[in-house]
Amino acid sequence: MDTLGIVEAKSIAAGVELADTMMKAADVELIRAGTICSGRYTIYVAGERDAVATSVKRAEGSGRALVGSFILSNVSDQVLAVLKRSGMAEKGSALAVIECRNVSSGVAAADISVKRSAVRLVRLVTGQGINGKSYFVLSGDLASVEEATEAAKSALEKNLVEAVVIPNPDASVLKALTSVMR
Repeated sequence: MDTLGIVEAKSIAAGVELADTMMKAADVELIRAGTICSGRYTIYVAGERDAVATSVKRAEGSGRALVGSFILSNVSDQVLAVLKRSGMAEKGSALAVIECRNVSSGVAAADISVKRSAVRLVRLVTGQGINGKSYFVLSGDLASVEEATEAAKSALEKNLVEAVVIPNPDASVLKALTSVMR
């Protein structure tokens, strides 16, 4: 699996139908599907580039109202893993929290960040409960986290809401933010 496809439907019911249609259109894995704010539904599929493209194009050509769709090739394994569940951050590591105006730019910026620097993607929140925005959390040594944060800021441009780096977060903040601590 090296490609991620994301489809955001304007309707929950249509989104469920689109997820089924996408799965039947090509040999892809359903990474995550569910509701987000404003009654929308987001579908994440992964697989080989051609299969993901076929799946996403089927949704785009369905006649259903979409907020957006995109395909991200050569996606980091960390992005795929964290979409399935949150990762771990070690106590004493620096953290970055990068908040984005929408889901798709957040996923793309997270992918760029983990490819640019030796950081770990520990959380990626996409749309649910935050009015269609997204944010992600990076962990690692301070210099790497700062480098990855700058890469994300450059990639996001006008889609950046805020980015912060916390050099040595308190253990309780780390636990609350990542829900996992070693």
